[in-house]
Amino acid sequence: MVELPTRIGILPFRNKVLLPGAIIRIQCTSPSSVKLVEQELWQREEKGLIGILPVRDIAEGSIVTQGADLGDKSSKNQQVKSDSHKLDGKNQQEPNWHTRGVAARALHLSRGVEKPSGRVTYIVVLEGLSRFSVEELNTRGTYTTARISPLDMTKTEMEQIEQDADFIALSRQFKLTAMELITALEQKQKTGGRTKVLLETVPVHKLADIFVASFEISFEEQLAMLDSVDVKVRLSKATELVDRHLQSIRVAEKITQKVEGQLSKTQKEYLLRQQMRAIKEELGDNDDEDDDVAALERKMQDARMPPNVWKYAQRELRRLKKMQPQQPGYNSSRVYLEVLADLPWQTTSEEAELDLKAAKDRLDSDHYGLVKVKQRIIEYLAVRKLKPDAKSPVLCFVGPPGVGKTSLASSIAGALGRKFIRISLGGVKDEADIRGHRRTYIGSMPGRLIDGLKDSQKVGVSNPVMLLDEIDKTGSDIRGDPASALLEVLDPEQNKTFNDHYLNVPFDLSKVIFVATANRAQPIPPPLLDRMEVIELPGYTSEEKLRIAMRHLIPRVLSQHGLNSDFLEFPEGMVKLVIERYTREAGVRNLERNLAAIARSAAVTVAEQEHNNNNVSSLNNRISSPLLETRLTESGAEVEMEVIAMGDNNTNNHEMSNVFTIVSPIIVDEEMLEKVLGPPKYDNKEAEERVVTPGVTVGLVWTAFGGEVQFVEAISTPGKGDLHLTGQLGDVIKESAQIALTWVRARATELNLASAEESNLLEGRDVHIHFPAGAVPKDGPSAGVTLVTSLVSLFSRRRVRADTAMTGEMTLRGLVLPVGGIKDKVLAAHRYGIKRIILPERNLKDLVEVPAAVLGSLEILLAKRMEDVLEHAFEGGCPWKQRSKL
Repeated sequence: MVELPTRIGILPFRNKVLLPGAIIRIQCTSPSSVKLVEQELWQREEKGLIGILPVRDIAEGSIVTQGADLGDKSSKNQQVKSDSHKLDGKNQQEPNWHTRGVAARALHLSRGVEKPSGRVTYIVVLEGLSRFSVEELNTRGTYTTARISPLDMTKTEMEQIEQDADFIALSRQFKLTAMELITALEQKQKTGGRTKVLLETVPVHKLADIFVASFEISFEEQLAMLDSVDVKVRLSKATELVDRHLQSIRVAEKITQKVEGQLSKTQKEYLLRQQMRAIKEELGDNDDEDDDVAALERKMQDARMPPNVWKYAQRELRRLKKMQPQQPGYNSSRVYLEVLADLPWQTTSEEAELDLKAAKDRLDSDHYGLVKVKQRIIEYLAVRKLKPDAKSPVLCFVGPPGVGKTSLASSIAGALGRKFIRISLGGVKDEADIRGHRRTYIGSMPGRLIDGLKDSQKVGVSNPVMLLDEIDKTGSDIRGDPASALLEVLDPEQNKTFNDHYLNVPFDLSKVIFVATANRAQPIPPPLLDRMEVIELPGYTSEEKLRIAMRHLIPRVLSQHGLNSDFLEFPEGMVKLVIERYTREAGVRNLERNLAAIARSAAVTVAEQEHNNNNVSSLNNRISSPLLETRLTESGAEVEMEVIAMGDNNTNNHEMSNVFTIVSPIIVDEEMLEKVLGPPKYDNKEAEERVVTPGVTVGLVWTAFGGEVQFVEAISTPGKGDLHLTGQLGDVIKESAQIALTWVRARATELNLASAEESNLLEGRDVHIHFPAGAVPKDGPSAGVTLVTSLVSLFSRRRVRADTAMTGEMTLRGLVLPVGGIKDKVLAAHRYGIKRIILPERNLKDLVEVPAAVLGSLEILLAKRMEDVLEHAFEGGCPWKQRSKL
């Protein structure tokens, strides 16, 4: 029996109860709790006692955490919560203190100092001793104190209660239930504990608190146990809690035994199935038609796999037969074997004898122009005819969008009589898209190449024509580099044994004819580009677009919109206006969109006329005459109408509506173009209108969408001699601008731009050069001559010829160097209505690829030095004082 003082220091426990006989480890970090432990426990040593008082759902209070260190953040909260105990605060809420608590002593006490704050903390191991009731609570001091009175029975009272029959029965029931719990725990943990000794040595009323303190029960149940001052009530509640814990253990054991029984049942079913299979084999009653595994085995035999692959597949099949459908890995193994069985290991397309004339006729019918490209394809087919087993080169068609790269690959497949498959690589960043995922991953699948070949409905052969579309738009990240994986695919020496990670067996891709497409060759890695033969497809001329529209686009557009030439006619002159005024592209996609817009507008008119004609026919059905011919004018269109008598049962309204035919089809004219397509977007006067002041020059650039005309504008303002560049320019073009300005300043006197005394052109002024449009990124060296011409025009105050465009890189000494994309640039100048083009002299050889019709309408001016460019750019030439020499 512990003798309690009349006043004791209080340590609040939030939503936690310490029962007599229980042991708990806490850490005190707030100033109030540290002061309490220091004065009541640390200084008094073994004689020290503190009171543990539960606090219900307080927002703030001294934080006491069981076996955990809250750190700096917790200490700040503890300080605030300690202050909240003061009852005289204006906005403070009084904590909900419980009226009963437990006196506790320190079994272990350690003191620590936090660095660098120097704050003192205590770690205390407390043991609950006895219950007390709070008579008066004082929260005004450094820490909370209380005047208390003990609740536990005296020794005499305890001896009297032990003679009570109800108490003896409750004690016996509690010990019996506790013994069952201890036995169940020892069997579960398979250890012989010493807990049973407590049942014989510790008084039963203390055992109740000790057992309940070890359970995970609610705060309300803990408070109820704390409030059980009557030992009989305490034993009754403890017996109920111990029994509940015992029942939960028994339920868990029952569930565990049931799961183990299910596993034994599965093993038993497996053995019975094996015996059933053996019995069926002995009786000859094995039905292969209903056996999915047997059907899969027959499918694998029909696939004609190579010997090494067949050996691997058989081993996987034997493993599958030993597995149950419910086992993990069964479905993945079966899907893998189905992929192996679906692949065309030996199945090929039978190629008819190649007819080069028929192949050429097909290419000519499918594509207009592209003479060089079609000639290369014919050469390829000729080699295939002479040597069918020759290694196929990988053709890579590079050109702007809409020039027919994909359709060319389809024509190759048609000429060879092979199946065609298209695989889009745009945006692919995962190497597994090419090589497949390893089967160890969940949801693994083969790569796109193998997946495309196994589709028996679309391909199903090992020698198709495979188009790798948008090969320049592959990326790379942490998942690998698809372009590097394509090195093995496109190398004839390696793709004989292409190893897909999912298959894990070699597959022969050497029979596949690979064709690639790209908008630009620059993004393609050099090793991959080295494995392909690049064939460039430049943009079409206006004449080629006109022929393509009349032969291919217009018939296709009319068919897609339910029209024909009887309903809508496109005169060549109007198609040419659409090309010149509404499209300025290398390909023909925008041209097809504009033609489709006109067709949709015509479809509305035709549909409305047919609706009106149906209404007229329904009125004329009442006329008894068997045949009546008349002419009806609706919206200016003549309609021939035939009315059939209603007595004919085989005639319905739909058949009658088909009798009407439009005599006068809709003919596209300029008025219709502006009504449907809007005002013209382009004209040939743009260059003339923009090159009206000195400092403006017309340049030629190359983009992924073909050649383009680029205007360069220069202006001078008062300043300190600085050069300003705008237009979202790259580093190369910025350096070209600096070189151009340096060259002009060095030649200022020779070009009559300044006198010998005033040779500094930038004295007192800045130069600003702008490349419209500002939202489009620009870079490259081919604007060097354009920049020099613009600066000379600015300083000399002379306008550059508006009908002249130029391109070329220049050196610091004035030499004009060759550039790329000449054909695309010349075609762009032709589309813009430019008449004169200044090119580097060393680019003369590139003009061979330009169509003769385009060259015939242009004046090509060649320049070896910068002085030649200036001579051609200005009206009447550019005067010099003296010729500069290297």
